[in-house]
Amino acid sequence: MALQVKVPAVGESISEVTIANWLKKDGDTVKLDEVIAELESDKATFELTAQSDGVLKILKQQGDTVPIGEVICEIAEGKAAQAASSAPTATPAKAEAAPTSAPKATGGVKEMKVPAVGESITEVTISTWLKKDGDFVKTDDIIAEVESDKATFELPAEATGILRIVAKEKETLPIGGLICKIEIAEGAPATSTKQAAQSATAATASEDKTYAAGHPSPAAAKILDEKGIAANQVQGSGVGGRITKEDAQKAQSAPTTKPAEAKPAASGPPVIAGAGSRTEKREKMTSLRKTIAKRLVSVKNETAMLTTFNEVDMKPVMDLRSKYKDKFKEKYGVGLGFMSFFTKAVCVALKEFPAVNASIDKDEVIYRDYCDISIAVSTPRGLVVPVIRNADQLNFAQIEGEVIRLAGKGRDGKLSIEEMTGGTFSITNGGVFGSMLSTPIINPPQSAILGMHNIVERAVVKDGQVVVRPIMYVALSYDHRIIDGRESVSFLVRVKELLEDPGRLILGV
Repeated sequence: MALQVKVPAVGESISEVTIANWLKKDGDTVKLDEVIAELESDKATFELTAQSDGVLKILKQQGDTVPIGEVICEIAEGKAAQAASSAPTATPAKAEAAPTSAPKATGGVKEMKVPAVGESITEVTISTWLKKDGDFVKTDDIIAEVESDKATFELPAEATGILRIVAKEKETLPIGGLICKIEIAEGAPATSTKQAAQSATAATASEDKTYAAGHPSPAAAKILDEKGIAANQVQGSGVGGRITKEDAQKAQSAPTTKPAEAKPAASGPPVIAGAGSRTEKREKMTSLRKTIAKRLVSVKNETAMLTTFNEVDMKPVMDLRSKYKDKFKEKYGVGLGFMSFFTKAVCVALKEFPAVNASIDKDEVIYRDYCDISIAVSTPRGLVVPVIRNADQLNFAQIEGEVIRLAGKGRDGKLSIEEMTGGTFSITNGGVFGSMLSTPIINPPQSAILGMHNIVERAVVKDGQVVVRPIMYVALSYDHRIIDGRESVSFLVRVKELLEDPGRLILGV
């Protein structure tokens, strides 16, 4: 008797899925709840598990698009399936002599799942398997390297026995997803201890190089890239000659010898000498970078985004800041920066133009009487946007304190999901990198974002006189579906007025 496995309902708006990958082959024996395939929709990727023990029969191939409820495979049950599932798995024969003693199987199986590695991390990628399928491993042996969108870490074995790999290299798994299984065994092969010692001390000198030889781990690759050192210049001390993080930290760039100057030839074509390397490398996009890419493309496709510009004379703010910054820091313990002035000005303007603080939800517009301001923070792994809650109720010192706290957590990769969601309006400051003018992209589901830029002294006319003033260009990108041109321009003019007369921010007029 065969059990039909159908595509499950994965969301109220999802009508079909695509078979991204079969993790089991046609005719393989599978067990209940074992992951057999990866399915992806237009919103997410999820796993398909076996609904019983038996032999798998694949009906839909990888890459096929299948509607919800259609049969995707069958699992044959009964005596034949039970016999197949209970049959021992053959291991490839090895050239060396058989050990004098073999590990004794206990019948137990330890399932290793993706551990929780951070409160805001929902998935990880299998970077490298350091052990092969069928290898004998001991408890706490490092068997794989796993990377998330914030860090790379090692995966130790949770039991002693035979390793059975479930997730392949470069495969992305959710937290709690099945990575591998360990068939628990007592004892160890007679040669395993000796081989482990040799592997740890003489991997770099071994003539029998593995595929890992000369390849850096993800953490090591990042360090070498920052130092500008090629991987082929570093000797690896890891398993199979792999370059570890410690190897990369110790590596020094080799001194470059200046090539002898070639004398120009009297005739003939010119001689072009290349002094540097012309290597290329490919790296898989991190989860954070993939998420950023998808969101930015969706904003361009799903909103009617326009940008309006203006300029702000920053002299009044700079004079006020210079006059009180020392007393401000002495009293509150934080510096007085430009972000608090812009945040306060934006909050006042949002109260006067509520459409700029609103968002679209299907056929409805959501208006808010509070201001949760998102601030864009650049980190080594990409752009994150933490949120200052109830910014309209905070004073200058409280805003500056929140900016410092959130920016620090962003750079350290410690922001939680709650701290990066729920904003009603965003501010991004490209001026810290020297940007003169830009068109910032809206942070959905928000309807607008304000872009700050660098401050440059320019000649302007004031009261009929040409004077030199510190000028900043500001840009407001907005969703024209909800914000009209009049509202967007008026909002930006109001922000300009408040910054050019900061006494209004203090008096609330």
